[in-house]
Amino acid sequence: METLISSRTPQTVFAILHASDVSAARRAGQRLADSLGYTETRAGQLALIITEAATNILKHAGEGEVHIGPAQSASGIGIDVLAMDKGPGIADLGYSLIDGVSTAGTAGTGLGALRRLSDEFDVYSEHGKGAVFFMRLWRDVPPPEHCGLDVGALWVPMAGEEDCGDGWAVSCGRHGASLLAADGLGHGPEAAKAANAAIGALEARPGIEAGELMHAANDALRITRGAALATARIDYRSDELRFAGVGNIAGIVTDGVRRALVSHNGIVGHNMRKVQEFTLPFPVGALCILHSDGIQTQWDLGRYPGLEGRSPALIAAVLMRDYIRRRDDALVLVVRRHGAHRGMDR
Repeated sequence: METLISSRTPQTVFAILHASDVSAARRAGQRLADSLGYTETRAGQLALIITEAATNILKHAGEGEVHIGPAQSASGIGIDVLAMDKGPGIADLGYSLIDGVSTAGTAGTGLGALRRLSDEFDVYSEHGKGAVFFMRLWRDVPPPEHCGLDVGALWVPMAGEEDCGDGWAVSCGRHGASLLAADGLGHGPEAAKAANAAIGALEARPGIEAGELMHAANDALRITRGAALATARIDYRSDELRFAGVGNIAGIVTDGVRRALVSHNGIVGHNMRKVQEFTLPFPVGALCILHSDGIQTQWDLGRYPGLEGRSPALIAAVLMRDYIRRRDDALVLVVRRHGAHRGMDR
């Protein structure tokens, strides 16, 4: 049986500009923890994580963002917190992560508290180029088993819109996983309806092959305005990824060698001329990145020393932070075949 996670689960984004924004983010995290059945102790840990991460942004960068939402994992119930900024970065990351060290005198006893309180933790920072922190807190202890993939995704609507026309889904099972990234034509509620219809096609047939999913989505999207769509099936037994794309969803696969993913022209649901599957190696540790055209295409992980080995959530956050166009919906989906370096977990 496969378990689906997707952009249908909301992710709340807080611009951190003032102390009041820290409080707003903390309250949202507490409401989410309550809704997911966290104990008072675990909810208190989450509140400290959010407070420390957001306060760190104000103290060191002046402004930034905090993203809070249910864990992007098919393995159990958890909450993910991402904090990102474009500030001066962290000059001595190792020293700053010592528990109890707080160069700005924050109440949570510094960045080391983020690492200590989190079940999963990772950070990426370059001097002069900002910092991104990823924290995950599971509801239940010990944390659950992982499903074979580590997933990180960020998606945001175009400025002025509430509904995001970009969407994603990952279906995880014992022998493999299916991926989907959709960009509904245009933006707003009708674009979101198209993206959700594509997700529904995967939900109805989990474990489906990439090409078959593309055809199923084409049928599901006929009553919508249509979408650009990328689909993939990861086979754990053959160590392969089979990819199909129609429209302008861009992507790569890398396992030390970077390979671009090829899509054909068309609109799924209305003008899908050709569906072709491409098969690529996808061993343990391999990385797949998919993104909509709300993200600029000239990014290169090679420009970020060490980033390729970090958590998928950090990779997605850095690409979103540095390459978002801001005149359209934007989506970045990153998955890594489990077994590689998984950040700075406790």
